[in-house]
Amino acid sequence: MRADRLLSIMLLLQNGGKLTTRALAAKLEVSERTITRDMDALSAAGIPIYAERGPLGGWRLTESYRTTLTGLGKEELLALLVNSQSKLLHDLGILKTHQEAAYQKIVASSPAPLKQYIDTLQERIHIDGAPWHTQEERFPYLSQLQEAIWTQRKIEMSYRKTDGSVNERIVQPIGLVAKGSVWYLVAMDGQEKATNDDTMRSFRISRILDVQRLEEGFERPENFSLAQYWERSTTEFKASLPSFPACICITKQRLTRLSRNRYVKVIQTFSLQEQMEGWVTAEIQFDTLESARELLLGCGREARVISPQELAEAVQAEAKAIEELYNDK
Repeated sequence: MRADRLLSIMLLLQNGGKLTTRALAAKLEVSERTITRDMDALSAAGIPIYAERGPLGGWRLTESYRTTLTGLGKEELLALLVNSQSKLLHDLGILKTHQEAAYQKIVASSPAPLKQYIDTLQERIHIDGAPWHTQEERFPYLSQLQEAIWTQRKIEMSYRKTDGSVNERIVQPIGLVAKGSVWYLVAMDGQEKATNDDTMRSFRISRILDVQRLEEGFERPENFSLAQYWERSTTEFKASLPSFPACICITKQRLTRLSRNRYVKVIQTFSLQEQMEGWVTAEIQFDTLESARELLLGCGREARVISPQELAEAVQAEAKAIEELYNDK
């Protein structure tokens, strides 16, 4: 909308000091001709804006023209700026569209000392929230799901399950949850009336193959807390995961590396008098026997299975097979 663009121009000039027509057009993604017309509109509205001519010229606001909102402290500002770096804001198109405008308003409303602090902060702190190793997921239907949630309209979707099969279902979309960089849809069956969390299900949005918003609406369940539902759901999911406990003797250095694996949970460690220096005994919870075997084989000579016996035999058998593979000529 033009009114939003005019406000953005005022804030950009107030925060940036001086900007050329070309720079404003690039920031606002419009033509230079549009910027020129906007400047005429601002001047006609009584905004003290003027142009400096020449190669180093540009548009300026008079020094006395400033907004006067106050009350934002350094710590509060730091929290807002850090949160604004999240990739999740860019996944949500609504927030992405207004993120820059919101930032400019915050800066414009700040007194001069706080503005200087903002400049220093941006020079010395940069937040890159993406992990080094991540599986890139796509969420092409995230905006459609947002709209269905806001308008409380049922949707029909095609969903690929973990076994690879695809089914069609009608659901009532209740909310969106971001776990790390992965988005989930929390919804209930299209024909049910929610009475408690048991009627809710979570769907990984990257597995949604198609979405059609229906005209039929629904009523959100009363007193439903999305955050509380997700916390309970996550706890139940973790409790349902497979568990394979084992006791191993391992070097401290290797144990540190092994403990960083997402499928490994170190229960406790203790040292025995007869153990070599630098080694410890550790009780570890793996997911499955197969997972434990693969991870311990990766430790090479820096780990030895104490129990259970089936894990020790599985590691020995695989090690023997590897040896035979290399001896086979």
